[in-house]
Parts: sequence; structure tokens; C-alpha cells
Amino acid sequence: MAGTKRDSDGKDVTSFRFSGMFEKFRDELDEHYDRKERIVKASRDVTAASKKIIFSLQRVRALNKPLPPPIQKEVDARLAAIKASLEPIAGDLAGLNAYRYHSQMRCLEELVEALSFMHYIRTQTLISPAQAQEAVPVAQVQISAHDYLYGVFDLFGEMMRFATVAAGRVGSLAAGDGRGERSMLQDIQEMSAQFEILPEMPGKSYRLKMEEMRNSVKKVEVLGYGLAIRRSERPAGWVPDLDVGGGPEEE
Repeated sequence: MAGTKRDSDGKDVTSFRFSGMFEKFRDELDEHYDRKERIVKASRDVTAASKKIIFSLQRVRALNKPLPPPIQKEVDARLAAIKASLEPIAGDLAGLNAYRYHSQMRCLEELVEALSFMHYIRTQTLISPAQAQEAVPVAQVQISAHDYLYGVFDLFGEMMRFATVAAGRVGSLAAGDGRGERSMLQDIQEMSAQFEILPEMPGKSYRLKMEEMRNSVKKVEVLGYGLAIRRSERPAGWVPDLDVGGGPEEE
């Protein structure tokens, strides 16, 4: 049994006038770390489910059409899993906690990427911030401007991969089936032009996202130009070299 702590006069100092205050600090910190642990775990699960949605969407064959039933079923199952992960932490993110734990909720960028990619495939248009918020399975979880912007930045990479697969499969860039068909090259160029006029944000991450966006656009442009110029020469299944330069050469 532990002994009693006493001062030089023999008085019990186990409890003193500040004990209650420090015990409250302890309880608040314990609550904070428990909450943070729940959020981090949920964020990992949402990120994984969002990536699986994107993988499923990359198997779609056409734009501006409803998703094929098997893929829609997969997407619905992943969205249900995301809802199940977000619902328990919705209260943990209420009020100022949404900002306090924003760095732990980077999964929302991945979720916006998945939602925007799904919206683009269905409608061949860019999802708006309001539409992205409405599509979040749990309404209490709020999408910030940062989440939306960085999620759409990542959409460029998915559009590039989708266009590359379409070019290899059918020998042309993916396009919708409506009147006045637009190719993904037109879409990605117009979207990137709007991003280019945004005021630059401080920080390395924004510059990296812009550079990744430009690389994705350049790859789709090289792909489109190659298909147009060599259409009559290429064998079935041919795709142009997407190396746009700037990378290290292999020795």
C-alpha cells in the first residue's frame, strides 16, 4: 500500500487546493486523446472505402450515363461503410472540434475526390461544393473549402487515368453520348484553366497540387494529340508515350 505524502511539517499533501483543477485538466486530456483516436481510426476507414469507390469507378466504360448496376452496387456498399464510420464521430466533430481535428480528417479530401469523380462520370460536369456536401453520407460532417479544393485537385489524376484507359481500349478519349459530345481533354483543359486563375495559397502542399494537376493535364494533352496525329498509323490498342519529360533518367 502506497504511503501518504507529507510536507516538512508532517501535513498530508496528497490533496491540495489545486488538485481539483489538475484533475479536470487530466480528464479533459484523456477525453481529447480518446476522441482523437476514434477520429483517426474512422478517417483511415473512410479513406480506404473512398479509394475502393474510385477503383470501382475506373471500370466504367462511358461518361454522362448512369453507373452500371454492378458498379453502382459496389459504390453504394462503400458509401454505406463510410456512413457507418462517420456516424459515431459526428458528435466529436461538432463546433470548434471540426477545426481542432481537421488534420486528422484528411479522409474528407479523399471522399470529395471519390464523390467528384462519380459525379463527373454520371454527368460530365464538376461537382459544386453544395453538391459535395449533400453527397456526404452523414450530414453533420462538414466539408470545408480546403477539403473541396484539394479533393478536386486529386480528381485531375483520376480523369487522366480514365482517359488513358479509354484511349487504350477504344482508341479515343472518353466522351459523353449527348449532343455536342465533349472529350475529357476539353473538360480537363477548361477545369485546369479555372484553377490557374485562383490566387496562389501559401504553403508547399498547394504548389505540389498545382504541379500534379498540370502534369495530369499535360499527359491527357499528349495522349489526345498523339491519337489525333497517328490515328491512321497506330495498331489496335496503341497508346502514345505519356512521358512528358522532367523526370530522372534511368541508368
